[in-house]
Amino acid sequence: MIVILKPEATEAQTDVLRKEITREGVIVQEIRGDGTRMFGLAGNTSGILAESVLRHTFVERVVKVSEPYKLAGRRFHPADTVVELPSGHKIGGGELAVIAGPCSVESEEQILSIARDVKLAGANFLRGGAFKPRSSPYAFQGLGLDGLNLLKIAREKTGLPVVTEIMSQEYCDVFARDVDIIQIGARNMQNFPLLREVGGLGKPVLLKRGASCTIDEMLQAADYVLGRGKNSVILCERGIRTFETATRNTLDLSAVPVLKKRSHLPVVVDPSHGTGHWDLVWPMAMAAVAAGADGLMIEVHDRPEQALCDGQQSITPLLFDRMMQKIKTIHDVMREDGERYGRKRTTDDAA
Repeated sequence: MIVILKPEATEAQTDVLRKEITREGVIVQEIRGDGTRMFGLAGNTSGILAESVLRHTFVERVVKVSEPYKLAGRRFHPADTVVELPSGHKIGGGELAVIAGPCSVESEEQILSIARDVKLAGANFLRGGAFKPRSSPYAFQGLGLDGLNLLKIAREKTGLPVVTEIMSQEYCDVFARDVDIIQIGARNMQNFPLLREVGGLGKPVLLKRGASCTIDEMLQAADYVLGRGKNSVILCERGIRTFETATRNTLDLSAVPVLKKRSHLPVVVDPSHGTGHWDLVWPMAMAAVAAGADGLMIEVHDRPEQALCDGQQSITPLLFDRMMQKIKTIHDVMREDGERYGRKRTTDDAA
């Protein structure tokens, strides 16, 4: 539901309406445009009657919204969101964010070496799995809290913010304290209790698309996180499951412009999980940047053949450095010709 206010509406009047609506347990998000002002209502609005809102003389009209997601959509939030960390690192806003590192943290020497290499090549964030969701119960499950401590050491040594995956509500307090961006993996994209819990931690959340989930389902999952009102979300396309067996997943690059059209949230692409093959990471990373992605998530390992997890899709630091040079060129070209973001969006476009 959208409540469109008259231009002469005062702050005192709108405060009364805001309190009246929030008492029903509904989130109110203010939207301002050129000469327009409105409230976007998200949540269970069944208890709010349009007639009761229209009795306020400063309300122009009420519009019903049909999209299954509200907070992640552009209708309530036409402007692009830029996720900014206290360190000053950003995702969105025109700069390309690159999150790089090993699939799993294996040792202090390993994570420090890779962190230094990817930073030197131009990465902005360090990724590394401390807790690993594996299809096989016999595969390496990660170092757990010890791995998280090693990521903290790497952050202290390099200054790179840490992105790592949470698997259980049990560790929410630890992640809120020690992690810069909390990753929700593809397997947990629809773990709704976990999404709600993480949404209340006040940390940015990188939400990976589930292997069998639609774009609408991904944006609804983002609303679970945003519904707590305490943090921001970064959407991650990492491939979906199709009939094709030549690659680990089918990397849906069309999802990038679709998400950019439907949502204000920044979008990153993970070509490592999207393809499952190290030699496909480079071309798909370049294609993702050309498609308009705000960032990339790349698996890098100094000895892929000895990696405890996903070595077949990890690239070496040397190849990562060469790839970064190509990616920067593509990003600069896309930004210069203006095609990266398309024409200027208006409130009418968002609606």
